[in-house]
Amino acid sequence: MSNVSQSYTNMSIEVQYQELLRVIIISTLSTVPSFIFLFINGTMLFTLRSKPVFRDTPRYILLYNLLFADTVQLAQSQVLFLLSIFRVKLPYPVCGFLSLLANLTTGISPLTLSVMPLERYVAVCYPLRYPTIITIRNTGAAIIVIWIISSLNDLTRLIFFFPFEILKHLQWNELCSKISLLFGSKSDQYDTAFTCLVFVSAGVAVIFSYIAVILAARSASANKALARKARNTLLLNMMQLCLSLCSTVYRPFRMALSRTVTMTIFSWVQNVFYVCFIILPRCLSSLIYGLRDQTIRPVLMYHLCCYQKLSQ
Repeated sequence: MSNVSQSYTNMSIEVQYQELLRVIIISTLSTVPSFIFLFINGTMLFTLRSKPVFRDTPRYILLYNLLFADTVQLAQSQVLFLLSIFRVKLPYPVCGFLSLLANLTTGISPLTLSVMPLERYVAVCYPLRYPTIITIRNTGAAIIVIWIISSLNDLTRLIFFFPFEILKHLQWNELCSKISLLFGSKSDQYDTAFTCLVFVSAGVAVIFSYIAVILAARSASANKALARKARNTLLLNMMQLCLSLCSTVYRPFRMALSRTVTMTIFSWVQNVFYVCFIILPRCLSSLIYGLRDQTIRPVLMYHLCCYQKLSQ
């Protein structure tokens, strides 16, 4: 009997060791690129506030708003991912705050991407009226409206779908990643409808602006160089929109995967999905935007290289 008991003990220790090793590897594979991209995004945000030309240009102000929302969501997603991996349970108010913050920042990116193409459209098609239409004040107002719309979406979801009647008796003993289960299926339907509306609106804005810029570029009086740059920027906006859309399919993919594979395979594949659908979309767009913009690139590289001149 003692040998059997010892054997079970050894097997239990081996299983615990393998589980610990799996958790360490998965958390490292997600945390390292996440911190690298947070550093890049943080440097980009600092760059966009480092010079007056960035602070006083509407399109850079809009880009800053986009990067800020993406960076906050990336940091928040990484915190929730690590809490889920290490099976850490937090008090309900903390989980609720993180859930609302995630829902808030998720809507900021596509809403901002629906405004940025219109700024390029006005710059190419109405260059003489651009200084009076696209002002810093109007840009700030547009950003405020973006945050209000996303906040109202959060508030609507909370008021109409959260079961307040169970709040007094709620003994929260689950992971923060499962808090969305409290809102029910109607909340999922509402989230899907809002997401579709926002992304369709952003897609229409990009496509409309792109077609208008192409038509304007064919006219004899058009600024060909400006039109070409605007067209490339709009293509980048479309790519950013697609990358932002990737984060919305992460949860359905994860739920579908959990029903078809074992927990061990699910843990590894979930990490791959997380890096591809959450981490990369929140960094690639900012990095590409920074590297292709001739005004941002030298300043960004200077800061990324820790204030060392590139020629050195």
